[in-house]
Amino acid sequence: MTASDTATGHATSPSIAAGAADLVKRYGSGDTAVDALRGVSISFQTGDFTAIMGPSGSGKSTLMHCLAGLDLATSGRVHIGNTELTSLSDKAMTMLRRDRIGFVFQSFNLVPTLTAAENITLPLDIAGRSVDTDWFDTVVGRLGLGDRLDHLPSELSGGQQQRVACARALIGKPAIIFGDEPTGNLDSRSSGEVLAILRAATDEFGQTVVIVTHDPRAASYADRVVFLADGQIVRELVGASADDIFEVMKHLDDPAAARVEEN
Repeated sequence: MTASDTATGHATSPSIAAGAADLVKRYGSGDTAVDALRGVSISFQTGDFTAIMGPSGSGKSTLMHCLAGLDLATSGRVHIGNTELTSLSDKAMTMLRRDRIGFVFQSFNLVPTLTAAENITLPLDIAGRSVDTDWFDTVVGRLGLGDRLDHLPSELSGGQQQRVACARALIGKPAIIFGDEPTGNLDSRSSGEVLAILRAATDEFGQTVVIVTHDPRAASYADRVVFLADGQIVRELVGASADDIFEVMKHLDDPAAARVEEN
C-alpha cells in the first residue's frame, strides 16, 4: 500500500473508540508554563491500529496519558466511546481504566510473584469478573503462551513477558489498548513478534490499538501514523513503510517543514 497523507480533523463517525477535541495540557504557570499539548483534536476508529510519533518533548506520551485517563487535561475534551472523561469522578475514572482500557507498557509491569496465567487474568480478578475460558484459550493460543502459563516472569524471556502483557491487555476485551513504547525493551526478533501480535489484535479480534513509539519499523505495523511536534499534530500517514516514516521523522524538529503543504 502506498503511504498517503490524511486530514487531522475530529471524526464524527459512530465507530470511534476514543478521541480528543481541542486538548490542551499545561505544566506550570506564569512565565514558566509549558504547553505539552496545544489544541490537539484527534479520533481513533474502532478496529484500527494507530502509532503516535514525534521527537522528544513533542507531547506524544502526554497525549496518550490524557487519552487513557492517566493524566488530566488542562482544557478540552477526551472520550472513550461515548464516555466523556473530563466529567468522571476519580472512582469512575479508575473503573473505566480497569474495565474498558488495556495497557501494554515498555517495562512489562508483571507481578513477579504471580504466574503468567495469574498475571493475564489479574485485571479480571481485581474487578471481580469471571474469566471467559474460551476467550482465554483463544488469546493464549494466538500468543503462543500455552506452555508458559505456570512460569513466573523471571522464568520468561523479555519477549515472552511482553506477550503475557499483551494477553493481559486483551483478556478483558477492552474498548481500546494503549501501548507506551511496547517494544522499547526488546530485541529485534521479540519486537517483531509483539508487533505482529498487536497487528493481529486488530485484524483478527477487531481490537483498537494505539501505541507511542520512536521506532519507524514499529510504526510501520500501524494503519495510521500520527506525527506530533511542539504539542501539535503536524502530519499523518496511512499505509506507510518504515522508510516513509523515517523521512517524515527527519524533519519533525522543524514543525513548519513537516506540515502537509496545500496543493
